[in-house]
Amino acid sequence: MSDTSSNLRLGIDFGGTKTEIIGLDANNGKELYRKRIPTARDDYQKTLDSFKGLIDEAEKNLGMTGTIGMSIPGSISQDTGTIKNANSTWMIGKPLQDDLEKMMGREIRIQNDANCFAVSEATDGAAQGEKVVFGVIIGTGCGGGVVINGQPIMGANGIGGEWGHNPLPNPRTYIPKGTELSGFIEHIKDLSAYTYPHITHDKNWNETPGPACYCGRRNCLELWLSGTGFKRDYKQVTNEELSTHDVITNARQGEPKAVAALERYTDRLARALGNVINLLDPDVIVLGGGMSNVADLYEEVPKIWGKYIFSDFVHTKLKSPIHGDSSGVRGAAWLWPSKASNKKKAA
Repeated sequence: MSDTSSNLRLGIDFGGTKTEIIGLDANNGKELYRKRIPTARDDYQKTLDSFKGLIDEAEKNLGMTGTIGMSIPGSISQDTGTIKNANSTWMIGKPLQDDLEKMMGREIRIQNDANCFAVSEATDGAAQGEKVVFGVIIGTGCGGGVVINGQPIMGANGIGGEWGHNPLPNPRTYIPKGTELSGFIEHIKDLSAYTYPHITHDKNWNETPGPACYCGRRNCLELWLSGTGFKRDYKQVTNEELSTHDVITNARQGEPKAVAALERYTDRLARALGNVINLLDPDVIVLGGGMSNVADLYEEVPKIWGKYIFSDFVHTKLKSPIHGDSSGVRGAAWLWPSKASNKKKAA
């Protein structure tokens, strides 16, 4: 068992290119230590050894032992105890938690990177003090994490919050103006987009049947809402190859094609988050990842999502992260709660 009375919370963020450790004061969240190294790739034992080395060095420098939490780009199977769904492929099928606990002689808590992001922002970030928090990662991929009363929710299958492979809600189908639909949709008399939002006369908005996903399905949210998906949609509509950053920059400068791409993205994000609100009814949704830096989203998405939510008023707040890129490693540390939160529970 780890000593929760320790004043040190250690967190490790294991990524495809870098591995980072942080030491936080268990009383107030103050950063005491931080180090980043290149990830030991393609060799499981070397990766394990690098984790142990980081922990040993941190505790030696700080002069105390601490609890240990870890953020990984994947998850641990609740059936086998081994890593699954990881883009660090040499880790798949390995009993990371068991092996590292044996090496360190204490309990270690491990969650995926989206859950750690959500824990960080719920503990002492943008959603501090809120009961139900949904953390969204919209970067290279599209992930999510659910935190209730400060605790990440994994669920029966260990996939709580994994919204990226749900289909895009209410996908729009392009039908040219004047198309004869008798026998196709007999009850439709008026094809206005306002009356029938699933039909569009703008071919740039066509979302069916949708792109194929590597998971074997079609129209997954990741294909639309990740930075990669945003770039793909822009290229598909304009036949121009631009980076996500350049498209966003052009949109801020009022370039019409970029503005239209951002409008499509905003609407899709609103639909997707509307479904999340219907299901979880979170107090706060925090956006992380590269697309979270698009400032307009925080004002524009809540203007749209109301029509997709089963409520007369939406109190859910959409926020940007306080800790940014540090949320993963801080959330790993906070997998062992702060002493302040423990005192609140005791009270």
